[in-house]
Amino acid sequence: MPGFLKKKQFWGSIVAFAILAYVIRDISLQDVTNLIDRVDYQFVALALASQFVVIMTKAFRWKTIVEKAKRLSYIRVVPLFSAGQVINILLPALTGQAGRILLFARKADLSKTFVLSTVVIEVLFDSISLLICIGLLSTATIVFPRQYEHISYILTAATLVLFMLLYLILIFDRKFEDFYRRRFRDKWPSIYVGIRRFHRSFTKGISLLKSSKYLVSTLGASLLSWLFHAAVIYFLFLSFGFKLPLISAVVIMVINTVALMVPITPGNAGTFELAVAAPLLAFNIGRTDAVMFALALHIVDFLPIMLMGSLFIHTERLSLKEIGQAGEEDRELLRSLETGEDETIPEEKKV
Repeated sequence: MPGFLKKKQFWGSIVAFAILAYVIRDISLQDVTNLIDRVDYQFVALALASQFVVIMTKAFRWKTIVEKAKRLSYIRVVPLFSAGQVINILLPALTGQAGRILLFARKADLSKTFVLSTVVIEVLFDSISLLICIGLLSTATIVFPRQYEHISYILTAATLVLFMLLYLILIFDRKFEDFYRRRFRDKWPSIYVGIRRFHRSFTKGISLLKSSKYLVSTLGASLLSWLFHAAVIYFLFLSFGFKLPLISAVVIMVINTVALMVPITPGNAGTFELAVAAPLLAFNIGRTDAVMFALALHIVDFLPIMLMGSLFIHTERLSLKEIGQAGEEDRELLRSLETGEDETIPEEKKV
């Protein structure tokens, strides 16, 4: 079997092409030309500016999360965070997330377990912010499309479970340590050392949940980023001439975000367009307009992060191929549980 047939990127690209072909079917070139002629590019510029703010607020949030362990300059965090997002977007599924964690760990000189905990915290606060958005939708006059009502129930359940698990880890921190010390220290000392390091590093990362100061600043940054994300969509509404209120932008944002929580294709190509166009059709937007809007939104979301992240990758002389291979092959966290090896990244192994 040819080597490319074994690659996740190849099959992800095939799926993306198939979905995109399905989404843009029956759309004529004339319809596209007419739409491009009536787009207001001043609002497109505002959408792009808002997307830059989204990136900067999310970078500030990550800086706040890691602040207890290490103080990083904001000027350093923004391009590093952008590069991590580029890796997460371009590499398939879990490989992208592993590559992002690897990059953060090496460039910020943090343990990978700690960085993993910060990613979990990001997911938690994103979920809380989306639940707040859904709560606002429930009080608004706009009708949330019935076919998407189950999203709020799924998101609420997942958020509560994650929040409870993290708090249980913090509350019973000592008991967990006592448990695996009794079970492993004498029989398998190397495994015990690895588990202890993993546990302490992860707990250190989620410890901000105990601090009201960090809770407020992290949640504030999360809400601000989602507010500007909604602004991106709303400004594109205006550029396309859609007569939809701001709350409709929040609906699109919530549905799109939840639908893309599990990445299927590289850069969410195809799945992004499908997740955006479907609710627009429910708001009585024409099919051509809905699909072209989805494509435009994907570009606006993608372009700023690619510009900022690619600049960092270029200046730092990073190789996406090497990071991808490291993300796929990296088993250091698991090996640490077996050998007790330190997670600290040696200087010569840094990307």
